[in-house]
Amino acid sequence: MDKKQVAIVGARVSGLLTCKYCIAKGFNPIVFDLEPDIDGVWLKTMKTTRLQAPKALYQFSDFPWPDSVFDHFPTQQQMLQYFHSYAAHFQLMPHIKLQSRVNSISYDTGETFESNGKWNVTVNDIRTGDTKVYIVDFVILCSGRFKDVPNIPEFPVGKDPKIFKGKAIHSMEYAAMDHDKAAAFVKGKKVVVVGFGKTGLDIARECAAINGSEHPCTIVYRRDHWKLPDWAPWGIPFTYLYFNRFSELLVHKPGEGFLLSLLATLLSPLHWGVSKFVENYIKMKLPLAKFNMVPQHSFAKDTRACLICYMPDSDDFFDAVENESIKLKKSTSFNFYENGISVDEDNTRIEAELVIFATGFRGEEKLKNIFDSSTFGHFIAGSPRVPLYRECIHPRIPQLAVIGYSESLSNMYTSEMRAKWVAALLEGAFKLPSVDEMEKDIAKWDEYMKQSSGEYHYRSSIGALEIWYNDQLCKDMGMNRMRKNGPFANLFEPHGPLDYTKP
Repeated sequence: MDKKQVAIVGARVSGLLTCKYCIAKGFNPIVFDLEPDIDGVWLKTMKTTRLQAPKALYQFSDFPWPDSVFDHFPTQQQMLQYFHSYAAHFQLMPHIKLQSRVNSISYDTGETFESNGKWNVTVNDIRTGDTKVYIVDFVILCSGRFKDVPNIPEFPVGKDPKIFKGKAIHSMEYAAMDHDKAAAFVKGKKVVVVGFGKTGLDIARECAAINGSEHPCTIVYRRDHWKLPDWAPWGIPFTYLYFNRFSELLVHKPGEGFLLSLLATLLSPLHWGVSKFVENYIKMKLPLAKFNMVPQHSFAKDTRACLICYMPDSDDFFDAVENESIKLKKSTSFNFYENGISVDEDNTRIEAELVIFATGFRGEEKLKNIFDSSTFGHFIAGSPRVPLYRECIHPRIPQLAVIGYSESLSNMYTSEMRAKWVAALLEGAFKLPSVDEMEKDIAKWDEYMKQSSGEYHYRSSIGALEIWYNDQLCKDMGMNRMRKNGPFANLFEPHGPLDYTKP
């Protein structure tokens, strides 16, 4: 077997995993990352940020969390130490070039689906200023979607941030600050946070803790999504409701066949009941009705779109809303004026000295812009959803994979399966179907995501369908899809990273 040269773009979790599995298969990977350390997302984050999912769902399959980490939701420093320990244990650091910007990649045999071409990866060393072109057999993009290219709404001329006398920034600028500098930056200011996901929630809580009701922080957001006060509704671990095979029998799945489709239809009332079971628990635990925060859609929809948000210490948040350290304002759109923002629906004006956009990132643009070829760029980002076979391979871009773009309820666990799958593909353990067959499979998943996630289809989420998805990868690699001992355990016990350790 030839020792393939593999370029991996990004030293986040997906990049570390991909590097490890490529080494295990005898390849020669080289990882490029712009940051001065591995996993730049966790390197630059707010002081109060913790892991969203329980650590049992967010760990490497062959490198569990150490006993010294007692917290179920580790801190930023614990996360970084865990990643460094993993990289050291599997001797990944010699393969990683930090502070290296990948300017572009180009395929040397044009824009056709070939199997014998080479990629030219142009890399700039930001420490020395030197630029070098690496010639490799295969490229794997692990740059993620929650970094680098901010998603900021567009505003009419004259009603945009230029007219605003204060300062408007994206959350990534706030997160990149030293913790003390970030606190000083918001202290004594009227802050508006745009967006009410995890990042918006964390920033608003930090502002409220620093400024109190004297200088309240206002969260402006479009619609409510379900917040989890804990991971055990009515005492039942969340994993028993959405992370086992039985839970996946209750929903329609891409490529499921007649019998599974019939079963999902017959069991759909139970699926509705599970969603209501969780919703009632959340409404009992959190004063959503009191503050007009009850979502208009089901909990199941947010789960499938990976939009549920864990809210630790929820009492503290709602106390801050009660004492008006945090104010909530729903609006589909707003504009700027000299002293703040103006809400379109009711012409409300909210005074502000600082506006922070916690509105996410445009990950598809980052993928698109890395290609020299405009054709490849159009292929990768020419529709609302990045179209990838097995959420890894674009059928019309040769010798390239994308890992860590589409979402799941536990991204590390999913990325590891993808890294293992791509390494097996490179090894020759299986072959890809024809372009036509891959595009048909993508269309099936595309239709599923449209039906399950609606307007959030672009997120490419496989939330609450991780086991079914992993089954496809296991089948390709020749692995046993049944990961538990016995039919009862396989059907009803939660599945997690450690279940996929053995071949």
